[in-house]
Amino acid sequence: MNLLAYLAFLLLLGVTAQWAAWRMKLPSILLLLIFGFALSHFTGTRIDNYLANESSLLSLVGFFVAIILFEGGLTLKFSELKEAGTPVLKLCTTAVVIAFGLIAVSARLTLGYEWPICALLGAILVVTGPTVVAPLLRLIKPRRKMASIVKWEGIVVDPIGAVLAVLVFLTIQSGGLGEGWDQLVLALGKTLVIGLGFGWLLAKVTEYLMAKHLIPDFLETMFFLALVGVGFAASNALQHESGLLTVTVLGIALANQDRVSVRHILEFKENLRVLIISFLFLMLSGRIGLDELGAVWLKGLYFLAALIIVVRPVSVFLANLGSNRTTFRERLFLALLAPRGIVAAAVTSVFALELTHSKGLPPIYAEQAGELVPLVFIVILGTVTFYGLLAAPLARKLGLSDSNPSGVLFAGCDPWTRVVAKGLSAEGHHVLLLDTRFENISAARMGGLTAVRANILSEYAEEEIDFAGLGHLIAATPNNEVNSLAAREFQHRFGKANVWQLTPPDVDAHHQKAVANHMRGRFCFLGGPRFSDLASIVGRGAIMKKTLLTDLFTLDDFKTTHGEDAIILFTETEDGVLTPVLSDIEKIEGPITIHSLVIEKDDMETKALKKKEAAE
Repeated sequence: MNLLAYLAFLLLLGVTAQWAAWRMKLPSILLLLIFGFALSHFTGTRIDNYLANESSLLSLVGFFVAIILFEGGLTLKFSELKEAGTPVLKLCTTAVVIAFGLIAVSARLTLGYEWPICALLGAILVVTGPTVVAPLLRLIKPRRKMASIVKWEGIVVDPIGAVLAVLVFLTIQSGGLGEGWDQLVLALGKTLVIGLGFGWLLAKVTEYLMAKHLIPDFLETMFFLALVGVGFAASNALQHESGLLTVTVLGIALANQDRVSVRHILEFKENLRVLIISFLFLMLSGRIGLDELGAVWLKGLYFLAALIIVVRPVSVFLANLGSNRTTFRERLFLALLAPRGIVAAAVTSVFALELTHSKGLPPIYAEQAGELVPLVFIVILGTVTFYGLLAAPLARKLGLSDSNPSGVLFAGCDPWTRVVAKGLSAEGHHVLLLDTRFENISAARMGGLTAVRANILSEYAEEEIDFAGLGHLIAATPNNEVNSLAAREFQHRFGKANVWQLTPPDVDAHHQKAVANHMRGRFCFLGGPRFSDLASIVGRGAIMKKTLLTDLFTLDDFKTTHGEDAIILFTETEDGVLTPVLSDIEKIEGPITIHSLVIEKDDMETKALKKKEAAE
């Protein structure tokens, strides 16, 4: 097949793998690796067929990895380090050193490689990476603290591993530890100065240009892509493998300045990341042949077992020894989550190629370096499979995530909202209320509800509040424009299908006056009640009622029993998954449980009697 057909087929396979992984709740990387390998095996087509040489592919992969690390850096906020800072520091320093030594020893014992090759492998495999961590976090949905620790480790440790690999490679070239110390110190110094300094400088220049509006809106995304490319290439030209550190620092510096907003850039990069990850894993896994795997698969499995059973648990527990910033359950979770990703594959390919063509080194080095790429592929496939299948159930078992978070975040804490929230909370559902008015928050807390005084559109709500266990946002403030903005802002966190708002009064207005549909969330609650309708029925004494609809007691029977005034709000499945009812849904068929606001007949009759007595 020609290049165009190959790229189109890669795109199709990437979308198929991502969609299938989403449907089956599997790590997308696992299916991408399998699909890429199958494509190469059954068609004989590889990306190498369309490139001049292997270095061209490595350059392309390096640029893609730089984009991913830059995007990852944009998600790292220093505010997350308030509770995650110490564990992150330990995992990126002490744990890296311990893992480096243990991996080298494991490689010596299980693979039988020479010590220099073992040390190089140890340096490469201390990394995890956002290409594998981000999809797993999306699958696991851990609590805020754990998500922050894993995310920071995965992004920060990648350039650390690359720099460590460079130092080991320079040591091999210089003939061992006894030689070339001045070279190592110089390389480390240059890497830190270039990576930290150049990354920070680029961030400050970009911040200034954006603050002065010197970059037009339509060029911003292209500007950032060019910025990442230039920063990565220039850094690597000055010092080998310093580019990854530069782009990571660039992303972190931009994420933590307050002068300009980079949210829209982050959203673009998130979409680009999915595309890049798909292409990278499909292309790189397709370069591995059965013969290459067959030569190393047995000792590769022994090495993989050592990484999972010994290296990661020992490094995590030793690094956190004596620390009270993480519990035993949190350490156990971290000890069983260390997937390797594209950075390990890319760095391995670079140094395997250089060792194979280096002159003056023992021939055994080149021979063993030739096995590194298929070996690391086994590690990537094995760790992604093991941790991907284990991490989610383990996190639920340890109480660090929810199997199917369906709790509700209410933007608004008015009296009717508190009645609804209290009814859901009484049935065991997680509910969180946000409001800016002190009297509303105070009343909610006195009623035993979890409530936070914050604006739903504030940076605090986005970055500081733990959304663990929450699967839906219901924008229920009296201000319909705020509801629309909140629904739009939180689509990236909850997904478009799980972002709701009350039906606004202008829903049937002319398009000149109504808010555009793409600016809104889904309208919730059967019949599309407005804010005033919900406030009115609660003001008349409505209570939350839980009802099981079956073939014998249908929705029509419910309406006959409770009258047309009853407002059906949520459905709940047998396994406890709560979902707001779509406003214009036509049927609700049992067996299913519904939660609704109803005025009990006894209450209606009592109120009518009291009203009559008062009139007399």
